[in-house]
Amino acid sequence: MTVFTNTSRRAADTARSEASEALVDFDVMSPQCPSRSVLRHVVDRWTPLVVSALADGPLRFTELRRRVGGVTPKVLTQTLRSMERDGLVTRTQTGGVPPRVDYELTELGITISEPIAALRRWAQDNAREVLAARTAYDADHEAHQDSQGVSGQENA
Repeated sequence: MTVFTNTSRRAADTARSEASEALVDFDVMSPQCPSRSVLRHVVDRWTPLVVSALADGPLRFTELRRRVGGVTPKVLTQTLRSMERDGLVTRTQTGGVPPRVDYELTELGITISEPIAALRRWAQDNAREVLAARTAYDADHEAHQDSQGVSGQENA
């Protein structure tokens, strides 16, 4: 027995269609553009990891939490609710004891999985270089602060 029906999906599709018709020219560089909040949700701390975990198919909450690693149940729940609200995942509850709840990427969620996979590959491929750059930056700035005195303030 599925608790959530296609009616809620159709309502979400209609709302997305109306929203995209309301603003034709989205520009994430514009401070007033609502696409900024979309971008913020998509690149928050946990959404890319959840998308990566769900890219291979639906998962139960516990399996998803295990795959993501390091996320608390509360934060994962908040992330999934936000993603569901944004139309990126569906939550399907089926009867039984205990009830089974599965999370799955929607068609819209699937469209973001490849860009996130590319970002993930970039991060993994370049982590060593980024960490080396951080170390060099920190050492250079620490030396600069030492030469300026304990307070770290330059000629104020």
